Amino acid sequence: MGAKTGLLVYADGDVAELLRRVGAADLRRTVAMMRRLHPACEIEECGGSNLSEGVYPAKGTMYAAAWPGVEVLCDQSVMIGAPSELPDHLVAASAGRRLVLHAMHSVVDWHAFAVWEDGRLIRSLSLSPDNGIIENIGEPLPFEQPYWAGARPVDTVPWPGEVEEPYALPFHPLDLGEDSLRALCGFIQEGLPEPDDVDADALALFGFHVRDPRGPDPAEQEAEQRKAVAAMGQPR
Repeated sequence: MGAKTGLLVYADGDVAELLRRVGAADLRRTVAMMRRLHPACEIEECGGSNLSEGVYPAKGTMYAAAWPGVEVLCDQSVMIGAPSELPDHLVAASAGRRLVLHAMHSVVDWHAFAVWEDGRLIRSLSLSPDNGIIENIGEPLPFEQPYWAGARPVDTVPWPGEVEEPYALPFHPLDLGEDSLRALCGFIQEGLPEPDDVDADALALFGFHVRDPRGPDPAEQEAEQRKAVAAMGQPR
């Protein structure tokens, strides 16, 4: 599958620390969260997943879990180019809390993340080699510093007999994506886990089919996205 995430986390503090302490999520609490975040949608329970496998659900499907102090929502629709444009009602739901958005897509080397505190956007970054820096709001967070300082350059290997073009960014978005996921949420998608990483495999998520009766059919959207991805060239 590669590195793909569409993740929102609402938390009463440090996300990673909270996720390290949770047990089994409560279905009733999770359904209440889903209805609060998507009041106009038809919501139907379906098979679940876990925080490792469920961070990139199919369109029309969401994986979620709610515990005291922290709530997780995995949803493709939060994979937006400019995180600052996250729908207002999703940001408003974080009043008095921290909200973290994490998104990346390995097909196009794109990564975006954002952090809100009590509804105020603290940091937002979105970038890909084809589009450059799409959004850059706020001061870089500590885990970003080595990337901007040039300590994490892209290691390109040219094809035999060919001259490799310089990578369009000073670092690889997906490398930053893994470090931002660990720094902001306590786990990673790819690479070697560290001893204090959250065990994302052990955190079960409930599944939901979500349909907005006012919007397009999710199956049609999924088909259109597959066509668009198939038409993309390989990232530089």
